[in-house]
Amino acid sequence: MVSRPLFEPGLVDSHCHLQTFASDERERLLDEAREAGVTGFLVPAIRLDDADDVLDLARRHDDVWCALGVHPHDASTWRPGDGERLEGFLGEDGVVAVGECGLDFYYDRSPRDVQLDVMRRQWAIAIAAGLPVIVHNRDSDAEMLAEVMRPEFEGLRGVFHSFAAGAAMARPLIARGFYLGISGMVTFPRADNVREVFSEISRERFLVETDTPYLAPVPHRGKTNRPAWVREIARRVATEMDLDESEVARLTGANFKRLFLDRTH
Repeated sequence: MVSRPLFEPGLVDSHCHLQTFASDERERLLDEAREAGVTGFLVPAIRLDDADDVLDLARRHDDVWCALGVHPHDASTWRPGDGERLEGFLGEDGVVAVGECGLDFYYDRSPRDVQLDVMRRQWAIAIAAGLPVIVHNRDSDAEMLAEVMRPEFEGLRGVFHSFAAGAAMARPLIARGFYLGISGMVTFPRADNVREVFSEISRERFLVETDTPYLAPVPHRGKTNRPAWVREIARRVATEMDLDESEVARLTGANFKRLFLDRTH
């Protein structure tokens, strides 16, 4: 287990699936990103069978944290006892959130009622544990917003990662206190649905992320994404918000710390 130094806000990749790479490649990608000025990494699980793998990564690096949960694509893998299994992991060093969890009505790889049930279970666990959630939401805006507004989830906090639902969805989520994760899509020529949220977002409610290995930003589009390229995303966000890139790094690092590392909520 590593001894974690006091986190000083800087550029963070708040969502990177490093567990999809071989062990030696993970180390190389982390070193490359650090050389590019990235100061922290959050690795979300997509199923509970990922837990030991992502926990090991967080334990070995003082700048890597993880989230544990079940992605909507894998909601059908949820079995009796998995709630208790997840709860047991949440006290481990380096675990800062529940997720990636949510709804995906685009691919429908798990039945929608199962996705809803498994998401609700994980949200309840997160609230009880005092942890934020990392939410996946695709083609499920109306259902997701209805869930967020349910009284039993009043205490829920977290981030809607790789946000692409546009300003109409961003508005109530921000009002509700959620953060929005800005991914490489912000650089895509046709992604006005992502860029329009900057008219709604406050400086205290957004993060930057790569979603490695997916969604590589311009000028790397079509390649396997990597955490070092979060700098390209921060650069485009700086342009959209009329800020210096260094200020985006500082702001998003502070937001990351507030959401995931502070325990004073």
